[in-house]
Amino acid sequence: MDRNRIETTRKKVELLAPAGNPEGFYGAIHAGAEAVYLAGDRFGARAYADNFTTEELVACIRYAHIWGRKVYLTVNTLVKESELAELHPFLTPFYEAGLDGVIIQDIGVFCYIREHFPNLELHVSTQMTLTSGYGGKLLKQMGANRIVPARELSLEEIKLLKSETGLEIECFIHGAMCYCYSGQCLFSSILGGRSGNRGKCAQPCRLPYAVEIDGKTSAESYPLSLKDMCTIEHIPDLIHAGIDSFKIEGRMKKPEYAAGVTAIYRKYIDRYYLGEDCTVSGEDLRKLSELYIRSERQDGYYYRHNGADMVTLHNPSYGNTNESLNAAIRAEYIEQAKKIPVMVQAEFQTGKPARLTWIVNAERDDLQITVTGDQVAPAQKMPITKENIQKQLGKLGDTVFTVSKMDISLDPDCFYSLKALNELRRTAVRQMEDRLIVRHGLCVGRKTESEQTNRRNDSGLLKSKNRKTGQSMLHVLVHSPEQLAGVLDVLDSENIPENSSDAKMHYPVGRIYLEGDLASRIYTEDTQRELRTRLEAFLSRQSNCELMIALPQIIRQRDVDYLKTLSGIALQHNEIKGFLVRSMDGMGYLTAQMQPADERFQIYTDAGFYTWNADSLYAVPADGFCLPYELKAADQHRLLEQAGDANAEKIVYGYIPLMHTANCVFRTLNGCRKSPEEGTAYLTDRYRKKFPVVRNCTHCINIIYNCLPLSLHGELMKWQGTVDFRVDFTLEDKAQTMRVLRYFMTGCAGNRPYAEFTGGHEKRGAE
Repeated sequence: MDRNRIETTRKKVELLAPAGNPEGFYGAIHAGAEAVYLAGDRFGARAYADNFTTEELVACIRYAHIWGRKVYLTVNTLVKESELAELHPFLTPFYEAGLDGVIIQDIGVFCYIREHFPNLELHVSTQMTLTSGYGGKLLKQMGANRIVPARELSLEEIKLLKSETGLEIECFIHGAMCYCYSGQCLFSSILGGRSGNRGKCAQPCRLPYAVEIDGKTSAESYPLSLKDMCTIEHIPDLIHAGIDSFKIEGRMKKPEYAAGVTAIYRKYIDRYYLGEDCTVSGEDLRKLSELYIRSERQDGYYYRHNGADMVTLHNPSYGNTNESLNAAIRAEYIEQAKKIPVMVQAEFQTGKPARLTWIVNAERDDLQITVTGDQVAPAQKMPITKENIQKQLGKLGDTVFTVSKMDISLDPDCFYSLKALNELRRTAVRQMEDRLIVRHGLCVGRKTESEQTNRRNDSGLLKSKNRKTGQSMLHVLVHSPEQLAGVLDVLDSENIPENSSDAKMHYPVGRIYLEGDLASRIYTEDTQRELRTRLEAFLSRQSNCELMIALPQIIRQRDVDYLKTLSGIALQHNEIKGFLVRSMDGMGYLTAQMQPADERFQIYTDAGFYTWNADSLYAVPADGFCLPYELKAADQHRLLEQAGDANAEKIVYGYIPLMHTANCVFRTLNGCRKSPEEGTAYLTDRYRKKFPVVRNCTHCINIIYNCLPLSLHGELMKWQGTVDFRVDFTLEDKAQTMRVLRYFMTGCAGNRPYAEFTGGHEKRGAE
């Protein structure tokens, strides 16, 4: 295939630029962006950008529409129950101004906007971590128009995502890269309270760490700092992949960056559609490197899954910017106003209304409007002159128009007030702007169709009607065969009859979650037959204890056969009652594949599914949910008050996963292992804290855990009877698993089996 061949079967790709302030917006528009994404003063994932006041944003929407461009508003943070009421007044002025779309992370916010602002396009943020068509198809059914998939997807996966969903696909093509799958990072939040899910990431990935692998510790480097993405040399491939919108990262960066990068990508996109050579000049590559690039350029994940060459191992800082280049960009795109020439014809005949005609592209009589004003009167004292008229009608400085020619027909000795002249001019400006916007097929303005009334839609109500009250249960998640054996040892040794109230088992175990990899092992490997037999025997004795499979946090195309294996196991074994789901991809798979096949399967959402507000609970058909890590206790209680009959569980022990990453610390420093067995490395930060990094080659992923376990042992009585409790075992060996489980089953009586711990966000929350 000719890499420079013109695509004629579908619409041209959209070039989408960032704007952190009005200067950045106007620069991006003037440099050739077809759309700009930006944030108001609330709900945006770049809280430290200048962002836009309501008045500025409304003006930007109209300005963009006049030039045939679009504006997308980022509403891509997680929203607390107490904040959701603010969303309606926040969005209303932008909706009424004709806003083109919203970029959303929170599934509750997604459903809220769908209900109350029905003519607004819904774009799913990369913060929702979509990595397969399963989640895309589900979100399409829910009303999504566009998805921004995870940056980690390959071009082949993007092609498949496009063909499977039929949705518009928006992909990042230039700018900074997060080390973690977007939306799955709690590193900044847990360490310092600044949450990436609230737009306040402190970027711990850009800090130095010493890395311990196989007992050997490296010197400090920057193993989590990715080089910036630059795909200018791959424009034909990206267009052929079916991407609908090319997105430039950088709302925190200078206006010169947004304008300069946009102009260069605009140049080569245009060349592609003209059938011209798309080979990028050395001069343009140099300019991109001088426009705020971190270390060297790299082309992201489109052609690889990970690699050491993606990491700024020794230099995470941005290079020096070229100030003369910035000055040239500023002069061309930011300081230089963009104008539309109009020919003006004005008629002032005594006894008749004043008449003003504007013509754009007068040579072709392309676009014309005529407005009339007050009646022209005979002059009593001082008649109006052509000079007066020309001066007042030519005052177009704050508009997009400039007069190319003005013809004035004026009766002698007539009068027309300057105030009326100004009003005539303003009417003409407004009408011509409206005509231009309509000609571009964009929205001039709209009325809010829905008041802020009932927020919930019963069609998505959580299904459970048997919420436990009075007695909290204890649920257990296990990661390894050794942990499961330890759990069974504890439960068998208790030997408590079913429905017993024996005080030794203060919190009976009501649910066992098997990580998917563990479920696959014990149900398919002969070496695990004895453990499986023990598990089945226990479940037959304790019918009140349910067995569930936990799906992976990240589901990629490589996991299709893996999901089929888990599905087959669940369908063949009646003791498996359902699933723990961590993502929209997992939810999409289960609702489409599993529930229609067997109605016994229940679905519980995990802490990473992000239920920060009750609307998110009503968005998907789940039987229960897990309270998120980042909400403090007061916000969790507020959420539960709105949760109706939903079964809720709360993680009271476990190492919090801080990052899920496609890149691999092991491969970066020591080469790819490709081992069926998991391995653990350790990152040591400047405070000598050690963070475990677990390598999983089955899914080609790293999980970075917090250095201390979360433990809410002192909080249990405050939650007794309100929620069920959950302990998560990830890094523990068999002996530690048994000690921790006994401790929580007995209501945390006796000595705590670990010295150090963290209370997480229980008291402080992520603000």
